[in-house]
Amino acid sequence: MTNPSKRLLLFTAKLGYQTRSFEEAAHKLGVQLVYVTDRCHQLEDPWGDRAVPVHFETPEAAAYEAMEAVRGQDVGGILALGDRPAAAAAYTARGLGVLHNHPAAVEACRSKLRMREIFRDAGLNVPWFRSFPITPTPEPSLLGLSYPCILKPLSLSASQGVVRANNREEFLAAAARIRRLLQSPEILATRQANLDHLLVEGYIPGREVAVEGLLTDGELRVLAIFDKPDPLEGPYFEETIYVTPSRLPESAQQAIEKCAKDAVRALGLSHGPIHAEFRINDDGVSPLEVAPRPIGGLCARSLRFSLDGEVELIGFEELLVRHALELPGWNSPRERTASGVMMIPVPKSGILEAVSGEGAARSLPDITELTITARLHDAIAAWPEGSSYLGFLFARANTPERVEHALRKAHEELSFKITPSLAVEHPATRRMTNQGN
Repeated sequence: MTNPSKRLLLFTAKLGYQTRSFEEAAHKLGVQLVYVTDRCHQLEDPWGDRAVPVHFETPEAAAYEAMEAVRGQDVGGILALGDRPAAAAAYTARGLGVLHNHPAAVEACRSKLRMREIFRDAGLNVPWFRSFPITPTPEPSLLGLSYPCILKPLSLSASQGVVRANNREEFLAAAARIRRLLQSPEILATRQANLDHLLVEGYIPGREVAVEGLLTDGELRVLAIFDKPDPLEGPYFEETIYVTPSRLPESAQQAIEKCAKDAVRALGLSHGPIHAEFRINDDGVSPLEVAPRPIGGLCARSLRFSLDGEVELIGFEELLVRHALELPGWNSPRERTASGVMMIPVPKSGILEAVSGEGAARSLPDITELTITARLHDAIAAWPEGSSYLGFLFARANTPERVEHALRKAHEELSFKITPSLAVEHPATRRMTNQGN
């Protein structure tokens, strides 16, 4: 039976695989789930989910609409999935008096430039950086740049538009390519902020990791450190494999955890899930980004937790529901088994015509799931224009090494037939069902 006193607002830009996992967790816990999602106000509940329609590009207005929709109802918690809904969720939580991050802290996370400034002012290990308008592109020599450097949009996620440049010619080519992406109708239609500027910063060598954490009244609990075993050296930065637990030395993991805590403290984040990216080398740990939301898309399925006294493990979505509503079990530890996910990369842009080898991939030892999320006959895009994957592979084993091996072997079994797009400069920006981290 649903308990009306346990009502959870879930802010999400789209409904799909991950929201279904939240629905299952809510049903199990007797929680009423209320969607707040970005859709047309003129359509009267076209999907029958009774979602509250808002526009996330105006977060304060979206918060007002959400609060009006639940006026007179008890709301026990708020969660945001993805970067775009996060600010609206924070403003709504403040208006309803629900534990969450302060809107100013969340707004700081929406701009890569502002985040860099905060990290620098807090004394964290960050490279040199500066911003410039996408039009006209300044002469690199006048900027006093050093190479290699990274060019990136201020607001886009999933490494979309992120390019490494090793010299002046590559810088100018990257700036022109990113400008075309940011000025494309598909990106402009998102109404994201800061689409008229780029961030350029020094390239940070070293290994990259992701951290999944949960903040409770300002205290960060690290749930998992994911190794990214593929080198992310550019020129583009499409991610592929995440494996946990990390195989880095304990001292390195402690340094990553300390940097994560310092970064969220500097940003002023205080409550709820965080997903963060770091680079580590001989100079220490450098924070790349911190987002006030959980790991994206289907990747959350790589995390399971041992609920005290229960034989069956619970999923990440259930853990987040328990935390948001202060239900028992929100501090359950991650399972002991090693796990991982491959965000199946897009080898080239074009039209996806066929997929083969799925049966062989699923039958391999330690592979637990394969989901192809790209739809046949849809346009797909490789990085840097792209931001969505072909699908997701999952594995579990007694060691991280076996997990990584299983994911790579399964990927070798898969084949994707992609034909060139006709008269489409950026098939890129036509998005598929699920994004990655």
